[in-house]
Amino acid sequence: MTEPTLYERDLAAIAGIEKLRFFPLELASGKGSILTTPDGRELIDLSATWTACGLGHGHPAVIEAITRAIQSPPGAGGLSAVHPDSVGLAEDLLALVPGTGERRVYLGHAGSDANDVAIRACIIHSGRKRVLAFEHGYHGGVGIAMGVSGVHVEGGSAAAAEGTIFAPYPDPLRPHADNGGDEVGYCLAQVRAALEGDDVACVIVEPILSDGGLIVPPPGFLSRLMDLAREFGVPLICDEVKVGLGRPGTLHAFEDDGIVPDIVTFGKTLGGGLPISAAVGPARILDVATGSALLTMAGNPISTAAARAVLATLVDEGLADAARERGEQLKGALTAIERGEGRFGDKVADRIGDVRGRGLAIAVDLVSDKAALTRDEDLARKVVYRAWQLGAVVFYVGGNVLEITPPLVITEEQVDAAVTILEQAISDAVDGLVSDEEVAPYSGW
Repeated sequence: MTEPTLYERDLAAIAGIEKLRFFPLELASGKGSILTTPDGRELIDLSATWTACGLGHGHPAVIEAITRAIQSPPGAGGLSAVHPDSVGLAEDLLALVPGTGERRVYLGHAGSDANDVAIRACIIHSGRKRVLAFEHGYHGGVGIAMGVSGVHVEGGSAAAAEGTIFAPYPDPLRPHADNGGDEVGYCLAQVRAALEGDDVACVIVEPILSDGGLIVPPPGFLSRLMDLAREFGVPLICDEVKVGLGRPGTLHAFEDDGIVPDIVTFGKTLGGGLPISAAVGPARILDVATGSALLTMAGNPISTAAARAVLATLVDEGLADAARERGEQLKGALTAIERGEGRFGDKVADRIGDVRGRGLAIAVDLVSDKAALTRDEDLARKVVYRAWQLGAVVFYVGGNVLEITPPLVITEEQVDAAVTILEQAISDAVDGLVSDEEVAPYSGW
């Protein structure tokens, strides 16, 4: 009898409710920006596990921090005790995140709980019940955070949290039809109308709409949104979980619009591959209702030690600058292909509606009709499958958008190789080298 593959064993053992699969990806190890399969095949990692491995795989600073922390850990969490790395991480974040007045740091396990707790704290503090979020946004997979995530609500995997108001997110490529020529103004007019109801506890926003299609809003959107929130005395939560901490070519994505949000949430990259999250905000909000956000192992010494190493490495190695440089290389090469200057000319160029992004958060918007910008979800499914066959791990978001978010340590040579694979994958998918049957088992995003 043939032994089952690792993927077959997964199908028989792991619950489907927690799976988001695009192809039968089996992994045995990773180093830097390279993942290795059980049979020894190397893949260029263009996802960084949805940005959770921002420093790549097996970064020496993270290894050292974890090794030190595991030797004689002072307990397993910060719920009823304090230890140097939990307090130290909070202090590190307060130093790295701009803000004024007395502030506090919440430590959790994932961006989902950081957003959930930040929202709940705003509700408790203000006594108001409604949350203003944005269409197609993603803020988590549990609790209120899931219920204010447009991706989940629109997709039917969650009901909207009670009282949630969804405003349109400005999209430069596909602006709203009735925007009157002012996309940002159109979206913010609806935000204003919601805030005038005087019952909104907070506004939560992604500085780059990630899972909804990696949409980069027009310049000035965040600053004008911040002004509105200030006008109505409503705290603004900036969700930096996926696109923050160096990835956009700056330490924080919100820096691009020159704002200082009331609350900033982190996850993914913060842990260097370990589960940890954080919310940084005013003491008057995050100190409310002591004991109302209890996670036994939140602030545990292993994850906090890793997170401190991640933050120090981001600064010491200048990884925000590196992300900007490699991002310019990546975006430039992909834009040239989109203009028809690639190896396959118009065959591939005609299927790319847009290349956008900042730093190492890059989107390739796949279309069936370039003039009409018709989203091609079938092509996206087949392109990521073919890219995996050719030697790269990349996923799609928003139905038709390749989301390219490699580790911040990706090299110039690896970027060149990745672009070659992506271009070939699009060409091969257009030529029909991936069948409907091959991709049918994978639900994708």
